[in-house]
Amino acid sequence: MPTVGVDDLTSGDFLLDVREDDEWQAGHAVGALHIPMSEFVSRYGELTEAAPQDGKVNVICRSGGRSAQVAMYLGQQGIDAVNVAGGMEAWAAAGRPVVDDKGEPGSVI
Repeated sequence: MPTVGVDDLTSGDFLLDVREDDEWQAGHAVGALHIPMSEFVSRYGELTEAAPQDGKVNVICRSGGRSAQVAMYLGQQGIDAVNVAGGMEAWAAAGRPVVDDKGEPGSVI
């Protein structure tokens, strides 16, 4: 499974967050697209509309397990997808901004 480290991501990279709603509401990366893994297949069209046509989809969850599964699925669909190593825990630990649903400082749960 291809992976990317948090430090290798730039602000222009496309980020797909597959955590559940309560996790997203507590804290997420600014600009990420949120489609929970539990709803992913039924909401797949949202990703195809939002993702860059020729770019990579960086998939993130809390620690990397769920995102690895979704990245593998996307790869099987012909989409260039990679798993973000360490997930949102690594994101926050690297000092990257995490915001809640109101745009205030958030936390990773």
